Amino acid sequence: MMSKRDYYEVLGVSKSATKEEIRKAYRKLSKQFHPDLNKEAGAEEKFKEVTEAFETLSDDTKRAQYDQFGHADPNQGFGGFGGFGGGGADGFGFEDIFSTFFGGSTRRRDPNAPRKGDDLQYTMTIDFMEAVFGKETEVELPREEECETCHGTGAKKGTSVKTCTHCGGSGQISVTQNTPLGQMVNRRACPHCQGTGKIIPEKCETCHGSGRVTKRKKIKVTIPAGVDDGQRLRVSGQGEAGVNGGPAGDLYIVFRVKPHDKFVREEDDIYLELPLTFPQVALGDEIQVPTIHGNVKLKIPAGTQTGTNFRLRGKGVKNVHGHGTGDQHVIVKVVTPKKMTEKQKELMREFASIDGNSPDEYSSSLFDKIKRTIKGD
Repeated sequence: MMSKRDYYEVLGVSKSATKEEIRKAYRKLSKQFHPDLNKEAGAEEKFKEVTEAFETLSDDTKRAQYDQFGHADPNQGFGGFGGFGGGGADGFGFEDIFSTFFGGSTRRRDPNAPRKGDDLQYTMTIDFMEAVFGKETEVELPREEECETCHGTGAKKGTSVKTCTHCGGSGQISVTQNTPLGQMVNRRACPHCQGTGKIIPEKCETCHGSGRVTKRKKIKVTIPAGVDDGQRLRVSGQGEAGVNGGPAGDLYIVFRVKPHDKFVREEDDIYLELPLTFPQVALGDEIQVPTIHGNVKLKIPAGTQTGTNFRLRGKGVKNVHGHGTGDQHVIVKVVTPKKMTEKQKELMREFASIDGNSPDEYSSSLFDKIKRTIKGD
């Protein structure tokens, strides 16, 4: 008989892995090797191996025992405990001793109790304006749902699930041990039904007894106006199906927003770099400025300097939580011309030759000449 592989190696995680890391590794591998999705030879065996590893490492008690004893049964006796030895299901291990002296049998989660399904996460890439104004869309993703063939029972069509005769459906068995301290009774998970209290004589051919199948599901999503890059949206009840009649998990959508070619967003404010010519900032002008809400008029005062910030109140992004609307900031950038006509150069030389005036006191006659030249008069 071939020896079993190390469970940590099976899941591809380190021995210090957290429960969340173990769960993520299992979900990835179980979908990779699930017989419904992978028809390659050996996929079903790998699926069973992955499931077995997860069932052990996701349970604190089983993981602790595995870390200490590996695949060996810890209840097979201890060399220094003589009369505490034993074999098979009748063995009495250290956990039994501990349980007996410190509160009876250890608590365990009822495997037949309703449990909420796993949450899912989906990363959605959207355009800049879609994030600003929101939209209705659909996402398609794989998720586990109740098997329609067996309606979640795991039993082959026409057959039924049987009550485990070894535990009477309780999922636990009582083990009586004679020890030097007297007769002791300990309750353990039934090894015949793995603690479920149920036996499936003939497994469903669709879900292979799990009662669940992986399907691609289309889900309608409302992207809220004002959502920003990295923010997360919770879609209640759209995660994986619950277990034993429990509620479905939730879907969490993480947004990735594409950058805009003109606008830069910082929280709810919008920034726009506005290129202006020297005559525009020197003489003043009235121009149309683009905003996310459309073009608006902006008056540029004479003598405006590069880097000046014009604030357009309420022309930013609506806060995703309803806390008002941001502003748009228009940052002036004076553009130096690369090519000029001879007339323009002549006027600029005349401009540069003026003496005795501060930069803010140039003669209006020269400004008038520049203006007429630009207009072609």
